[in-house]
Amino acid sequence: MTTEAREETGFPEGEIAATGSTNSTEFLPHPSCGLLVPSNWITNAPPHERLDPRPGPRASTEPGIGGRLKDRPSDFIVEEIPSYDPSGEGEHIYLGIQKTNMPHTEMLGVICRHFNVEEFAVGFAGMKDRVAVTHQTVSVHLPVDRPVGELKHDRLVVMWAKRHTNKLRRGHLRGNRFVIRMRGIDPMQVRTVKLRLEMLAKHGIPDYFGEQRFGYRLNNHIVGRYFAHAQWQQLLDEMLGSRGAPFPPHQLEVRELYDRGEFQAAYDIWGRNDQAERIALRALGRGRDAAGAVRAIPGHTRSFWMSALQGAVYNHALSQRVRDGTFGAVLRGDVAMLGGSSSVFPIAHDAPADELAVLESRCAAHDISAAGPIPGPGMLASSGLPREIELCALAACGVEDAQFVPPALDGAGARRPYRIMMRDWSVDAGVDEHGGYIRVMFDLQKGAFATVLCREIMGKIVGDGVV
Repeated sequence: MTTEAREETGFPEGEIAATGSTNSTEFLPHPSCGLLVPSNWITNAPPHERLDPRPGPRASTEPGIGGRLKDRPSDFIVEEIPSYDPSGEGEHIYLGIQKTNMPHTEMLGVICRHFNVEEFAVGFAGMKDRVAVTHQTVSVHLPVDRPVGELKHDRLVVMWAKRHTNKLRRGHLRGNRFVIRMRGIDPMQVRTVKLRLEMLAKHGIPDYFGEQRFGYRLNNHIVGRYFAHAQWQQLLDEMLGSRGAPFPPHQLEVRELYDRGEFQAAYDIWGRNDQAERIALRALGRGRDAAGAVRAIPGHTRSFWMSALQGAVYNHALSQRVRDGTFGAVLRGDVAMLGGSSSVFPIAHDAPADELAVLESRCAAHDISAAGPIPGPGMLASSGLPREIELCALAACGVEDAQFVPPALDGAGARRPYRIMMRDWSVDAGVDEHGGYIRVMFDLQKGAFATVLCREIMGKIVGDGVV
């Protein structure tokens, strides 16, 4: 499983029970870094502090009600809300996919093998959770009509197929619809959940990147930082060695093989789903240097490292705004984003009081929100206090604006709203063959994490469990 695939799981394959639940795992602060990870994880690294990139303080001041997420895939249903329908003509086949308990990269592999295409020929609007039942659209570049046969897989079903003129790309969707069952909770608390949802609908939800973004070892952003600084050896040591972030104990042997320079031996026993790790080890075993081994890793994985680094900067800045009580407000110097769009505009650091009052009224009406940093050369700059908060976030992540440029960064950077609103929400409760549950249903705009919303109700969520 690549670093990218692990965004969805929070854990490597084999560490999750067959149901997908991680809730029996005990989490403790690791003595090497202080991060909350499974209690049996290890590392040969000396003690040193590491930035926790995960969501910071909750906006809610009420204690979490507890419970569990993702006891089984059917407890977490995601359905894409598309931006457009395929036209029926063109070089790309759009497929309506339902996948169950399947990581994103496995889905791509199944599709590539069936259609006999390379991964770059496959398009998708967004990555979806592994431990879930997800409904999404995937495109395959097939310019010539040819027999492809029926795709048969026990965890992936093609619901429909239709041609279109362009490849489906990241962000080509309006949002996602979620239907989530919370387990391990008294169904009679449904009234409490309804009240919490009413407050979230009124005031908004902090738009944190969920912990999935940072990988099962919580170090995707660290790998991204090394990539941004062109520190190739340090990157490989973090990803492959035994002196980086804590890892499951069964990986110790293979990581120490890497430490000793026994690259072929490490390659031979590293898990077959660990694609990025195996590619790097194979390159090293063939005599390539550290830079060459990193370049051998697919571009989408390298881009994901940088995305995780951007996410860590953003989460750090948002955490401060939540602590200050200003994540749902606009300040002088902020960059504001129009609700329901990506259009942004700056608020002057010396904006007069009457102008600021108008903007505050628009913010209270959910017409605009303050927007945090997704660093890059095209990101609109903030000023004043908001800029100071963003500079502190960059420093905490060990980077500066100058690192978020090509060739390390593919995109131009952007702004992400500090606050999001859920739509079309409802809640009910019941009992099924697996016990009691509270079910929440809601729509979120693209890029938002449903687990972050659930965290506002349930409490701190780690590895999809609640602690």
